Amino acid sequence: MENAISSGGTIAEPEVVKATSVDAVPNPTSQVDQMLAYVYEQTRPITHGVLADYIPELSKVPADSFGIAVATTKGKLHKVGDADVEFTIQSTSKALTYCMALELVGRKEVLSRAGVEPSGDPFNAIEFSPETRRPFNPMVNAGAIAISGLLRDILGEQKAFDLVLDRFSRAAGRQLSLNESVYRSEAATGHRNRAIGHLLLSVGAMTEPVEPVLDLYFKQCSVMVTATDLARIGATIANLGVNPVTNEQVFDIDAVRDTQSVMFTCGMYDYSGGWAYEVGIPAKSGVGGGILGVVNRQIGIGTYSPRLDSNGNSVRGVASYRMMSDSLGLHSFDLTNTGSGFVSSFFTSDTAEN
Repeated sequence: MENAISSGGTIAEPEVVKATSVDAVPNPTSQVDQMLAYVYEQTRPITHGVLADYIPELSKVPADSFGIAVATTKGKLHKVGDADVEFTIQSTSKALTYCMALELVGRKEVLSRAGVEPSGDPFNAIEFSPETRRPFNPMVNAGAIAISGLLRDILGEQKAFDLVLDRFSRAAGRQLSLNESVYRSEAATGHRNRAIGHLLLSVGAMTEPVEPVLDLYFKQCSVMVTATDLARIGATIANLGVNPVTNEQVFDIDAVRDTQSVMFTCGMYDYSGGWAYEVGIPAKSGVGGGILGVVNRQIGIGTYSPRLDSNGNSVRGVASYRMMSDSLGLHSFDLTNTGSGFVSSFFTSDTAEN
């Protein structure tokens, strides 16, 4: 295959995905695996970016880990590299707790705690909308802490994290666990988030006490996942909230729609506009190095690489999503791309794994 990066810096379509239907591809499964391997090999040499160090434990992870996984709404899984290496979910959890809150109390109550507008500010900014005096959206720290407060109010202080962890696990299709070291590291150094919590309390976007809400927030961010888990979670969201492997309804359909909408416009920190323009996939990143992507009714995508850019997004993750979006026609508005026909005809014909 030719180099996927053109001389103008844009990402060219890999030769392997030019077929317009499964019939035109001798072995569709191997073609998808070849595409993932090609994306992996093209983006693996990228070594710029830095580990998150404001949470001390995150600075200790192996910097060169890198994995990609794609899970379909029919239960099929494709993966390459370190797709089964565990890392902490971090801000990717915000999309899932937001979906839970929408299901439990509805859109109106959730909107009373956090809006749905891109902020244009860093993810940890202590900044609220001047009109509503609420966080701009639930995908930044302030909005996610407000949502954690809402979940605490609904589920109870003692049971909230157990129920959050259970829902995350059901979406992934396996039992997930808490990384105690990262949780304690976050709790010990999360003073900026404590300031955000008290500001939320002062404007009526959260109820007392503050510390248990922050404890829930720190714990949800410290859940261990893999790129494969993120792909499975993405496929559950893409499949209208039903886990394609277990066939369990994990999330409410209406909540899934609203969650994807906010992921699309706000999920990639201060690169959300560029992401929507260039990649066009509802997604949520985390400073642990993961990116969760959802192609509605088709596939979920998970990537892991812990080196981050200045916005807090995985450098290799962003690059690999750009290639996959171009190669498979995954952009939400790229309706004439030949890859869209390939994805539709191939992925909808997958059979579930045993």
